[in-house]
Amino acid sequence: MRRKAGLVLLALAVFFAALSPLLRWYAFPRLAKIPANHYQHMVLEARDATLLDYATMRAKQVPKVTVVQTLKGNVEASERIEESAGRDVVVWDGLSYVVGPDGRMVSKIPERYIFDAHTQQPVHATGEMVDGDPVRREGIEFKWPFLTEKRDYAYFDAQARVTAPIHYKGTRDFRGLEVYYFEQTIPWTKVPIPRTLPVEGLSAEAVEKTGTTRWYTTVRKFWVEPLTGAPVYGEEIHREELRGGTLLGDRDRVTAFAGHVKMREDYTAHTVDLVTSQRLPILLLTSWLPWGSLALGLLLLALALYLEARARRRPGSAATKAEDPSPVTA
Repeated sequence: MRRKAGLVLLALAVFFAALSPLLRWYAFPRLAKIPANHYQHMVLEARDATLLDYATMRAKQVPKVTVVQTLKGNVEASERIEESAGRDVVVWDGLSYVVGPDGRMVSKIPERYIFDAHTQQPVHATGEMVDGDPVRREGIEFKWPFLTEKRDYAYFDAQARVTAPIHYKGTRDFRGLEVYYFEQTIPWTKVPIPRTLPVEGLSAEAVEKTGTTRWYTTVRKFWVEPLTGAPVYGEEIHREELRGGTLLGDRDRVTAFAGHVKMREDYTAHTVDLVTSQRLPILLLTSWLPWGSLALGLLLLALALYLEARARRRPGSAATKAEDPSPVTA
């Protein structure tokens, strides 16, 4: 019976030991994915900012500029692209909507971001765009890969339509979470005029005809939770200028927007809570279950070897003395 029990334990030990790498290296890459119907809403603010008054074409100080960013999963579009791509695809329809202190629109820039649901790498398909202009993204945008590494990544800048390195700057503690801090600098770059402008009747084409161009620079900062690859906080030191042309009169340049844009406190708290809850299933698949399975396999192996060793033992023969025959009496 011990021999049979040992064989059963040995089979179980092999099963759980083999299950450990399968969970980590086979199951996790296939199960960890961004849902196609994901929706995200974020509000950022720039206090004491500089903003262009298009009525006078003069820059002025304002108490606050608000940036509302939304990302909405387009399930129908993702299913259509998946048929030709042959893999899980997510399509995010995004909108960056900027409003001034009076609540009036300053600019709005839509974009469509198409990427692999598992790796977050871009998938090139019809419809990929920024503000109506077709683009071909390289690198990540909005979200880092699951199990983010301590290294630089290529990050797509939607304003400049370019990809540039975003540098890993160290590990930090952010409200109880261990996060990786990344920073990217986009130098002064000529960028397209937004198609939607705050002045009725003023179009991007009309501005371009005056010879006026738009320039932009930013320092982009992200605090990224490495298991989920989700930014829990972000900031931008953002500047835009209009340069040259008859629209500015005798001036060489004018500030269109300048400010230190930060996530609003209530959205920061909500994001931290959300990401904290999303860490659990990833921890299960990448750490707790694989290591637990391996430990259980080793324990079962040790128990099987112990039973096998006991089964091989032979009981010792006890030395017995021969009894003398009883004397025969007549």
